[in-house]
Amino acid sequence: MNIAILGTGMVGSTIGGKMSQLGHKVKMGSRTAGNEKAAAWAQAAGAGASQGTFAEAAAFGEMVFNCTSGTGSLSALAMAGAANLDGKIIIDISNPLDFSKGMPPTLGICNTDSVGEQIQTAFPGAKVVKTLNTTNALLMVNPAQLAGGDHTMFMCGNDAEAKAKVLDLLKNGFGWRDVVDLGDITAARGQEMILPIWLRLWGALKTPNFNFKITR
Repeated sequence: MNIAILGTGMVGSTIGGKMSQLGHKVKMGSRTAGNEKAAAWAQAAGAGASQGTFAEAAAFGEMVFNCTSGTGSLSALAMAGAANLDGKIIIDISNPLDFSKGMPPTLGICNTDSVGEQIQTAFPGAKVVKTLNTTNALLMVNPAQLAGGDHTMFMCGNDAEAKAKVLDLLKNGFGWRDVVDLGDITAARGQEMILPIWLRLWGALKTPNFNFKITR
């Protein structure tokens, strides 16, 4: 499958690297062609990896990972182009973190809205699935490194078929054993609002290598 990665940070690099390892062709997109981080990632990731603009990546990908900062996701996706996203699954990993008042960041969007919802509204032809935003990048693609993988990932979205495809990737590609479907895309509000406690836990535990487990 051709995969688009929007964003050149740790999340984008980690997801892109894993998808390359799984045998997919991956194009990392950024705001400008020839982005230094994207070029370095593509060179290190192997023959099936490439880089370009957001629009070039979105046009290339059959599935799109939004790994941009939540406060800039709508503008990044607008640059990617609605026509290039139409009919495609957008896996939204972003969080609306606002660093304008220092640390810890606050949520620029919360309670009655979410980045996931805003993306779905702005791009109604796309199929947005919110997931992977509640843990650190390394655990996203390798949950087994913590507690043998005995912890929980959340997901939500409006399209049942899209969620089934993402669930298959999470379980059979990334190794998640426990995935909880929270329902339609409005559940992205709750997923994104996990971040304030997640950030405080990082400070208290002195490590980002932790996750939540839902016991039943």
